[in-house]
Amino acid sequence: MRILKKHEEAHKAIANYFTSEDKTTDSGIEHRVLLGDNNAALFVDFITPIVRKHQISEQDYSTRKKLLEKLKIENLPNTIPSPFPKNLSTQKGNFAEVFLAEYLEKATDFTLPIYRLRYNPNVEQSMKGDDVLMLDLDSEPVRIIIGESKFRTTPQKKDVTDIIEGLIRANKAKVPISLMFVVNLLRAEGKIELAEKVQECVVLFASDKIEIDFVGLLMSSTKASRTVDRHTSAELRNILMISVGVDNPVEIVKNVYGNLEGNYECID
Repeated sequence: MRILKKHEEAHKAIANYFTSEDKTTDSGIEHRVLLGDNNAALFVDFITPIVRKHQISEQDYSTRKKLLEKLKIENLPNTIPSPFPKNLSTQKGNFAEVFLAEYLEKATDFTLPIYRLRYNPNVEQSMKGDDVLMLDLDSEPVRIIIGESKFRTTPQKKDVTDIIEGLIRANKAKVPISLMFVVNLLRAEGKIELAEKVQECVVLFASDKIEIDFVGLLMSSTKASRTVDRHTSAELRNILMISVGVDNPVEIVKNVYGNLEGNYECID
């Protein structure tokens, strides 16, 4: 496919849990189909620490755990909000976003400059902005990926059209709405050189010297691939779709966030 490596080479771990097929939608758009192979428990064990990595840094996680331990020792109530959402709708949206970012980071030559979910001021609500923003600053011209993800228990036409419409809006915006957000966070983290390189992309957009690829992901039941095939429009030239189909997708999300919460609240 245009920007994706072969599935087995791109992400060996995910390849253990998903079979892959590269095809085109009914409208001629590239489509990678990932189907779960019923190793749900193993997949949950694999993906749980990745979701945690996206949602909280190791330093912040350690600090929170120490505070929890101190409150428990002093027999005080826990007044520290969890770093993980308890709202199932938010969990599902975050999960699809993390999966798309993780897969693209391994399946392409693009890099993810920040873990944006760490900076959500309200973990119980979905975060605004581009779901995934990835860069290849070493290519000529510089390239960027804008990704849009959806998690649905049952795939519907509207889910696919919402993904496409979101990517079309991103295309019309010219400069990704999250770009300066990324720049500011990189500066705050002391990554000044990288921040300046990302900031230069604003000029590249203005002078039409940057290549954009759009990726849409629908994570749902095993019917996800056919829904994507039928309802993906061809309005964007540089777009590809990924469908992820598994049995009982909601149970996977519940198990992942249940594990995260259980490990977080557990005091040795």
